[in-house]
Amino acid sequence: MDNKELDIEEKVVQMLRTVYDPEIPVDVYSLGLIYRIEVSDDGIVSIDLTMTAPNCPAADFIMEDIRQKVESIEGVKAAELNLVFEPEWNQDMMSEEAKLELGFL
Repeated sequence: MDNKELDIEEKVVQMLRTVYDPEIPVDVYSLGLIYRIEVSDDGIVSIDLTMTAPNCPAADFIMEDIRQKVESIEGVKAAELNLVFEPEWNQDMMSEEAKLELGFL
């Protein structure tokens, strides 16, 4: 990965930190919902993500928020979001800050 792709990946992470599940006061990145971010040479950002539950009622809202925000980054031509449920999300995937915010520490 070259510097341009690394720069875009850093901006993607920053943008993901502005996306929240409407029911949880922690961003999707800190919650551990983002499994993979890959930036191609041609500006396509591919993201593997999950939800806290397979039947999350806010899944469409969250995914569209991610898509719009990532595609607004300079140098990104498109965002491809892949909703996956393997491995299954659990509280251990959250950052220490998220656990503290939610009272798990």
